[in-house]
Amino acid sequence: MKDLWVEKYRPKTVDGYVFRDDAQRNQVKTWIKDKTIPHLLFSGNAGIGKTTLAKLLFNELDLNDLDILEINASRTNSVDDVRDKIVNFVQMIPFGDFKVVLLDEADYLSPNAQAALRGVMEEYHTTARFILTCNYPNRIIPALHSRCQGFHIAKIDQTEFTARVAEILITEGVSPDLDTLDTYVKATYPDLRKCINTVQMNSVDGVLNKPNEGDTGESDWKLDMVELFKAGKIQEARKLLCGAIRPEEMEEVYRWLYDNIELFGNDEQQDKAVLIIKQGLVDHTLVVDPEINLAAVLIKLARL
Repeated sequence: MKDLWVEKYRPKTVDGYVFRDDAQRNQVKTWIKDKTIPHLLFSGNAGIGKTTLAKLLFNELDLNDLDILEINASRTNSVDDVRDKIVNFVQMIPFGDFKVVLLDEADYLSPNAQAALRGVMEEYHTTARFILTCNYPNRIIPALHSRCQGFHIAKIDQTEFTARVAEILITEGVSPDLDTLDTYVKATYPDLRKCINTVQMNSVDGVLNKPNEGDTGESDWKLDMVELFKAGKIQEARKLLCGAIRPEEMEEVYRWLYDNIELFGNDEQQDKAVLIIKQGLVDHTLVVDPEINLAAVLIKLARL
């Protein structure tokens, strides 16, 4: 069985982790030196390295595996889950200095579950630490923000993102066509994890296939959208998008459009596109039918 590239090339030490600024690097090294951490809230885009950094801290702090509880809140997010799973874990005496609960995607927790979590953090603060990760920090209640040290992980620029994926492909003996690689980058940026997984699935016999080519090819709406935008077929992209995405994905579309703003032409057109996308996102929270709102945004973008 082939190794997953995303695991194969995951940093093994904090020194191998790419920090966005020196202050964050120095802070992490201070925690490691002191052999302790506060409650933490790691925020940033999906696939950007939040969970990786948490697990590197586990290794560097030499935590006992029995002192670590990992929960994905996108699947385990009720008040009962907090009370049953987390409380049962943290109330046990730690094997080391403290226990750690890694709560991935904490922004999926309901407000009531977050309130319950706050109480647990307060009651067991001497013997347990909590690391929360989230894509949308605005969905975390203020009471949790105030009890955690915020740690925002910024996305790398698209050029560096492309270079990292290309380096992995070359190391794995795959010769990437630059236009094909660009399609995968634009469809997944800034989610490096997803990009690495997608190009691995679509790499066969030393060749990176175009989307929908090859037995292992796998496509999604973002890949199809990039191809249509590159061809100037924005009306077709609108029809595809409105028919392909789920309601919960619609907010993500605006972020994706902004991250790939260069698809909309020259600098002046890009400036206009930003204003259209911004207004569309504002209206998204107000309208009864978000699909119609998104369709209207794409029509405006097509007319630039």
